[in-house]
Amino acid sequence: MKKSVLVISTLDTKGQETLYLKDKLKTIGLAPILMDISGRGSDIAGIDIHAARVAEAGGGAFEEMKSSRDRTRITNIMMTGGSRLAANLGAEGKLDGVIALGGSTGSLMGTEIMRSLPFGIPKVMISSTAALPGLSTRYIGTGDIALFHSVVEISGVSDLLKNVMDRAAHALAGLVADDIASPKAEKGKAIALTMLGPCEKCASSVRMALEQKGYQIIGFSAAGIGDRAMEDMIAAGFFQGVIDLAPGGVGEHHFAFMRDAGPNRLETAGKLGLPQIVSTCSVNHMTPARSKYKPEFHERRKFDLDKLRTWIRLSPEELKEVAGIFAEKLNRSKGPVTVMIPLNGWSSADLPGNDTHDPAEDRLFTQVLKEKLKPEIQIVEVDANLEDPAFATAVVENALKIF
Repeated sequence: MKKSVLVISTLDTKGQETLYLKDKLKTIGLAPILMDISGRGSDIAGIDIHAARVAEAGGGAFEEMKSSRDRTRITNIMMTGGSRLAANLGAEGKLDGVIALGGSTGSLMGTEIMRSLPFGIPKVMISSTAALPGLSTRYIGTGDIALFHSVVEISGVSDLLKNVMDRAAHALAGLVADDIASPKAEKGKAIALTMLGPCEKCASSVRMALEQKGYQIIGFSAAGIGDRAMEDMIAAGFFQGVIDLAPGGVGEHHFAFMRDAGPNRLETAGKLGLPQIVSTCSVNHMTPARSKYKPEFHERRKFDLDKLRTWIRLSPEELKEVAGIFAEKLNRSKGPVTVMIPLNGWSSADLPGNDTHDPAEDRLFTQVLKEKLKPEIQIVEVDANLEDPAFATAVVENALKIF
């Protein structure tokens, strides 16, 4: 049986280009379903889901929309309608993959619809603005979207654009193949694990030890977007527990710095009652963008991760402030929580001899937690650096108690 793939485009401006893509998908053995998300609609032949139907699904009156100049409202209606209709196709078993093409607005709309779909459904976005600074992050968000830079504008069916669309079509065909494993864990409990380079040794040791016990460990780079993706996937029911070695994005969000993990960081697992191990890698540091450097930052103790990123140590007051936020979030947890604190540095950046090594200041964070956490949340202190084997062993032992 042919795989059904949804093709999304604004057909009032990209009709011929989209029809070429649809025909290509047919030629390589897929069953394309073409959806028009343009605000004005199109009468071009070959549309399976017309713009009027998308608008209706989004709660809009299409005839009124066609004469409106409120572009933001129109795009919001079409994105809502497109997401609902795509979800309906999925519920009917008619959505094996999705592909879209567009410029700035088309890419925004197409990826918004893609992000509303479950993890594991192949998604390809052909975009002429994929390389613009800041836009790719907005397009992808925390979604599993393959962004395909068209390089040339999507205007006219040139040989160059045909080449791009041909390759994207074949990529989607490969992504919807029958032999791709389900994203759901089929054996053992699936555990989310946050990690960063400065706690990679600990994370790897914990992962390997728990895998030997039958758990599936799924790692997330705690660099901001990885944290957000983890929270989304926890909410979607992918995991039965969390080992949060690197929750520094909580503070980064509070101070609006580079690893901003969003307002919901350290909350979703607690709301669902999932067991959590929470530690402190990077919590005592922040990563301000160069544009946000304050003069006093130059006087702070630092650790250079690479030529692009420098960790700056939090001040004692900032550390206590972040501890208060941790306590507030963790106190709302409905499931078991164990907080694990290494007493001799919170990462490889905090090893003895480094400028940022300061266990005395780190204890200020711990003291606030001891004062503010509810009694049922256990705090386990380990006389080691977070990257020492003894700390990884302690994490595994405590994880096995609550998972």
